[in-house]
Amino acid sequence: MKAKSKLYFILSLGLFVLLFWTYQNCYISDSNCMSTKTENEILSSKTSLNPKQRVFEKLEKIGLTELPDKILMVALKSQRKLEVYVQNPEEPKLLCTYDFTAFSGGSGPKLKQGDKQIPEGIYSIEYLNPNSKFHLSMKVSYPNAFDRKMAERDNRENLGGDIFIHGRDVTIGCIPIGDRAIEELYLLAEHSLKNGIKIIISPEDFRKDSYRPNILTVDWEDELYDRIEKELKAIFPRE
Repeated sequence: MKAKSKLYFILSLGLFVLLFWTYQNCYISDSNCMSTKTENEILSSKTSLNPKQRVFEKLEKIGLTELPDKILMVALKSQRKLEVYVQNPEEPKLLCTYDFTAFSGGSGPKLKQGDKQIPEGIYSIEYLNPNSKFHLSMKVSYPNAFDRKMAERDNRENLGGDIFIHGRDVTIGCIPIGDRAIEELYLLAEHSLKNGIKIIISPEDFRKDSYRPNILTVDWEDELYDRIEKELKAIFPRE
């Protein structure tokens, strides 16, 4: 029994020493790591740009020092890009291009609720939503007058709605561009919304390519694409 007790004592003492040594080393190591991490976080917070700083950095690159009073957006479905322009008396200046972070549907206009299509046409931003479940969002004015006219011609009802540009990376017919991008765009839109924000959504870039997708579900796609092409070329006459 005495031998067993002595063995337990030695094992307990050894375990205590090991735990004490581990604690000391862990404490020193963790303390150093915490110190380094905190310093890195401080440096990161000083060097990383908030949305306003990021926007002004982009503005400076095109020679502007203030938020623009008027912006324009062009969404290209095949390229999955959202172009943002500053409008001025001459030709619009490209401020930035954001990638879609998700995509649904295909070429062709939105026809009904639940078809997962991104609309195609000439729209405007109706309002901004700071409480979106997709970080931030802005409402696209689908359906417009042309959408309603074609629906009446086709005897279609329930056209759907609630089309937004928003953050995150999911969609069933909206245009998601990620959280960082929507923060920047939201700042620009918040300043310029009072002057109206046009958004042209096109299946292709008709400024550069004459290709037009053949849409089997409608017989009026040429009329739609004529409208979009005319609008693009009127805004960008030199492209």
